[in-house]
Amino acid sequence: MFSLTIFIAWLSWLSHVFPRLIQEPFSIPHSPPKLHGRFLHITDMHPDPHYVVDASESSACHRKKPRKEKWRSAYYGTPFSECDSPLQLTNLTLKFLDKNWASEVDFVVWTGDNARHDNDRKIPRTLKEIYDLNTMLATAMEDIFLKKGVPVVPSLGNNDVWPFDANLVLSGPNSIIDGFSSIWGAFVPFSSYQVFRRGAYYSVEVIPGEVAVISLNSMYFYDSNKAVGGCEFREPDDPGNLQFDWLEVQLKMFRQRGMRVWLTGHVPPSPGNYFPECYVRYVELSLRFQDTILGHLYGHMNNDHFFLLEAGDLEFPSESDLTPADKAASKGHKGLYDTLVDDFSNLPKKGKADHDNYGVVNIAPSVVPNPYLPSFRIYTYNITQARDSANMKKKKPKRKHGHRRGKGNKERLCKKKKFEDSWRCKLDEPWYSDPDAPSRINSLWSPLGYAQYYIPEGRLMNRTRKPKFKLEYMTYRLESLHPGDVEGTSEFQYPIPLKQLPKSLRQGNVTSSKFAPYRMDDLTIPSWVELARRLGDPSRKKLRRRFKRYMYMGEES
Repeated sequence: MFSLTIFIAWLSWLSHVFPRLIQEPFSIPHSPPKLHGRFLHITDMHPDPHYVVDASESSACHRKKPRKEKWRSAYYGTPFSECDSPLQLTNLTLKFLDKNWASEVDFVVWTGDNARHDNDRKIPRTLKEIYDLNTMLATAMEDIFLKKGVPVVPSLGNNDVWPFDANLVLSGPNSIIDGFSSIWGAFVPFSSYQVFRRGAYYSVEVIPGEVAVISLNSMYFYDSNKAVGGCEFREPDDPGNLQFDWLEVQLKMFRQRGMRVWLTGHVPPSPGNYFPECYVRYVELSLRFQDTILGHLYGHMNNDHFFLLEAGDLEFPSESDLTPADKAASKGHKGLYDTLVDDFSNLPKKGKADHDNYGVVNIAPSVVPNPYLPSFRIYTYNITQARDSANMKKKKPKRKHGHRRGKGNKERLCKKKKFEDSWRCKLDEPWYSDPDAPSRINSLWSPLGYAQYYIPEGRLMNRTRKPKFKLEYMTYRLESLHPGDVEGTSEFQYPIPLKQLPKSLRQGNVTSSKFAPYRMDDLTIPSWVELARRLGDPSRKKLRRRFKRYMYMGEES
């Protein structure tokens, strides 16, 4: 077992040898770096300095050596367990990213939970330990990425605060946020510092003048945080409302500048996770600024899936009508697959869906093998003509009028005392939707696909060989991995570097592969709705089996 104190001391020494870099936001360099058209999404690392090899799972892998070897904790982590990541796994993951991906990505989305779970009463977690673990990872991420000119955008996770039991994150400034303003000093732009101290949310122009990442503090929306008011309309100074007010201003500003935005955070937006009024505000802003938002990236759930934000979420549900996300929350991990597939089966038939009414939330699996297997994602996005975009006159954003929330009963219900102060009755701004926006059609800055890497169970548990990350699956069509003609080879932008592909995919003549189950053209809203529709079809049994296997990484569910 590594000593956390020694490791922190070593990282402290590194920080003196290599001075911290400060990001300079909102300034376009004279010679912008070459874009790779890729970014990393990593989440839920959960390093545990108390992890012990050969310990029992019942002790959170901290002690008690079981009699049978198969029940003992392994050196690099214990898959499908309630144990967190040994520092060996954290170091292995960071070294792999440094060697294989740090020079291949343009920015990093890092969505929180960088401390162990507080799941051992004999070793209670402390605020100092949370800060130490976050400092350890922040220093490493800075050294691996930021010092190479790659922006890193972290988010606050529910296990990055203390005490955990109440997820207490009061409105800032406060001691917890002040602590992270210091730990993340190299990542938060100077112009966002005062906003960050108020609520631990901020924005970064990862491609100056073109693409921004907004890091939200989902703790102000999370219904386990009893220190906030839940975005109630009558409480304009509630931390959640203040954050949404700030987000609305940010989205308006980026839209006016013709920029595109990724929304990121830790706890994903769903009725099962967010206070009801916070969820309404999130969905409304997401659909209103659909032409500006490229997508939504979150963690927390620890398993691989996606779901849709829908205009129907802004209607008044009956008291007996639980939404799919509500049902998923009540069923937990095991019920999530059935809930999603049932939800997808209710989508309109092909050609009948109005894509103005949807947003897509992607939840990445975790690095911690609790309860599945260590993973991370590499996304690709369209950089066609990116070199010329700074000199091009940007199109004036289109404004589409006419969208209003709710059905015919909205006017009647909003007169009732029970609903008169609901955000559903107050949100009446027109939506900005554009079928030519990069969230709707493959164009400059559109998300194109992702490759997911993981450590298989056998490799993680192997006691004689160091495990390696390998490709689990990808969303791309096989023909998109290689140039289609010889003349275009020199200009072709490989979505996945050839050396990061399995040997079976390094040649351009492959027509079928287990690594390409979805074969999506891109990751625009219509493509996700179409995949959801296919998954909702009971006759697509093979596709459903693959989707379920990726969700649970082969564990019986």
